[in-house]
Amino acid sequence: MKNITVEELKARMDNGEALNIIDVREPAEYAEYNIGAKLIPLGKIAGMQLEDLENLKNDELIIHCKMGGRSMQACQILEMAGFTNVVNLTGGTNAWKQKFG
Repeated sequence: MKNITVEELKARMDNGEALNIIDVREPAEYAEYNIGAKLIPLGKIAGMQLEDLENLKNDELIIHCKMGGRSMQACQILEMAGFTNVVNLTGGTNAWKQKFG
């Protein structure tokens, strides 16, 4: 699993890159604050409900949560399921809010 910082991700977003960003927090957390990622809670990933991601097995998936723990778990699960390019956002939305408001 690779890691990406909030600064690196923001630069790529600002450059208009087509990114697959997955938020593994719960719906209430997502509703409160999000960076525009696709919401797929960790519970769905842990339960191997991966149909929304199946066609992205070899694409880069940038995974984030609130602080980085759940996204790290999600990355490990996805790697075990055969996903080849998962990236963990270090610090999650907490780091994003701290850096970019």
